[in-house]
Amino acid sequence: MQIHVIRPNQSLTSIARAFGTTVNDIVEANELQNPNNLVVGQTLVIPIVGSFYWVQPGDSLWSIASRFRMSYQELATINRISVNQPLVVGSRLYIPPRPKSSGEFNAYVEPRGSSVAPVLETSAREAAPYLTYLAPFSFQALRDGSLKEPLLNNFPAIAEANNNVLMMVITNQENDQFSDELGRILLNDMTIQDRFLNNIVATAKKYGFRDIHFDFEFLRPADREAYNQFLRKAKARFNREGWLLSTALAPKTSAEQKGEWYEAHDYKAHGQIVDFVVIMTYEWGYSGGPAMAVSPIGPVRDVLEYAITEMPASKILMGQNLYGYDWTLPFVQGTIAKALSPQQAIALAAQRNVPIQYSTESQAPFFRYTDDEGKQHEVWFEDARSIQAKFDLIKELGLRGMSYWKLGLSFPQNWLLITENFNVRKIGR
Repeated sequence: MQIHVIRPNQSLTSIARAFGTTVNDIVEANELQNPNNLVVGQTLVIPIVGSFYWVQPGDSLWSIASRFRMSYQELATINRISVNQPLVVGSRLYIPPRPKSSGEFNAYVEPRGSSVAPVLETSAREAAPYLTYLAPFSFQALRDGSLKEPLLNNFPAIAEANNNVLMMVITNQENDQFSDELGRILLNDMTIQDRFLNNIVATAKKYGFRDIHFDFEFLRPADREAYNQFLRKAKARFNREGWLLSTALAPKTSAEQKGEWYEAHDYKAHGQIVDFVVIMTYEWGYSGGPAMAVSPIGPVRDVLEYAITEMPASKILMGQNLYGYDWTLPFVQGTIAKALSPQQAIALAAQRNVPIQYSTESQAPFFRYTDDEGKQHEVWFEDARSIQAKFDLIKELGLRGMSYWKLGLSFPQNWLLITENFNVRKIGR
């Protein structure tokens, strides 16, 4: 499989010919809505076995082989050339597929309102074959230890049909906002806490959840050890049922990091207690902030490199956004950027007839355009290059896998690249 970036005056016909595939295969793989209106800078995933490399000035057989982690002798043999033969700039070399790593993948799905939108259920069905876990968001804890259930509809059946572990996501949210007071009650009142755990067990058995996932955020710093003790208690309880326990963690770069979103999340303790964690490595660029990449590779790396000093890399799922944002410029505090899917971002660039650029520093695509009212906009989103950069980081650091927030936003290239890079681990009953 190959990632290709559209250049000026390219057509799908010429691209298909260059890669030895068909226009129809490229259209289907990338779910192209308007194949005749490609955007300069747009990425395509080319559905072929292996990939091709065109020789550039200064290349040698050894340098190309090193880039693709193979020997120059192997590269020469595959392409039926002599190891002593000078390379011709512009000539094409075939690169065989590399061995795959094993990985686990989770995706949250968040029904809103009084019914599950059909697009959410369709998105879950399409993603489930590529997932280890499916996570309806969320069961909201109440102050008396009971649970407010999310809309589940067919999500348990989808998980079962695709051998996904159904993840029971539990939050300390009230009125859709994380509550430190609710957290204080659940973590410190033992009578309510015991009732809370009993309700979790009964509900998990009712629906078939096999991973209990606590997304407790905005906790009081004073409740850090109370949270750790609660997790130890929950782990012992869930072990008797044969269930996994996982948590969501804020993106920290040190144990001493200050702030109400960070201090109660003890990386070392969670690494010792739970089966795995989701580290929420996204929202540097967020709807209420200035325009920038949502998950720039540098800050993501900083968080994960710190995390593996506190817990086993094999317990970490990297958090990854399936969306981008459209900001109006200049940024004004209090304004809200519009969320959009990668597919919607590409369509917007095509509509506005602007090229897509790529930040090598952030490893993320972006573009700027002017709307009908003359206002300037900046859009950052995800594409095949940005997601491949994250997959490479997972493999480099030896992480468990990736967790997506959230389904319902179209990004077909992501799922294709999972299969190119990983054997998705399925955890049977």
